[in-house]
This record gives sequence, C-alpha cells and structure tokens, in this order.
Amino acid sequence: NRILFEEDEHPDHVVVIKYVPYVADSKRAMDEYTSEIFMGGKNTIVMHNTCEDSLLATPLIYDLVILGELCQRVQIKKDGENDWESFHPVLSLLSYMLKAPLVPNGAPVVNALFT
Repeated sequence: NRILFEEDEHPDHVVVIKYVPYVADSKRAMDEYTSEIFMGGKNTIVMHNTCEDSLLATPLIYDLVILGELCQRVQIKKDGENDWESFHPVLSLLSYMLKAPLVPNGAPVVNALFT
C-alpha cells in the first residue's frame, strides 16, 4: 500500500482471523499491547473480548447503505466538459469498508490500513 507506507516499509503487527464453527456467531478476540517502561522493562496488556459478529456488522451495513445512496445522488462535471456524470456503479469509495471489494479494473483502491 504505497499510499500509507514508503517502499520497503511495513506495518509492525499481524492480524490473524480464523473461523471456528463451534462458536458460530460469537467471536473472540485476543489483543496484546506491549510497551517499554522504566529501565528497559516491558509492559504487556492482554485483552479478551467476546461479542456477536452480526451485531458488530450492523452499523457498518447502515453506513454502506447511507453512503451508497448518497453517492447515487452525486453528479460531477470535469473542467472543460458540458455533461454531468454519475459515479461508477461500483463505488470504489465503499471498498474502504469491505474485506474483498468489487471495483472497476485499475481503480486505485485502499481497502485496509495495512498490507
């Protein structure tokens, strides 16, 4: 992702998502945050979070619908042209909120803050 990172620069973390059929819609997250403290010591905070996946997605679905409807109303006109144009039917703007977006070929899309 050359928009967020320089050449040979990479994020300093890893995200792992595994599907576990037994827990169904109940998702568990374990996060560790480590920092340096006094005299070279290290401090690690570990959090365990359990929540319903579909309830977490509901606000995102609302945002996608509202933003999609708004973008359907917007028309743009390039300098020197007479005709107004609508956005492309596949809105690259919405891809930022999705894991695997469908976008027009060659669209410069950023769909994550890490590579």
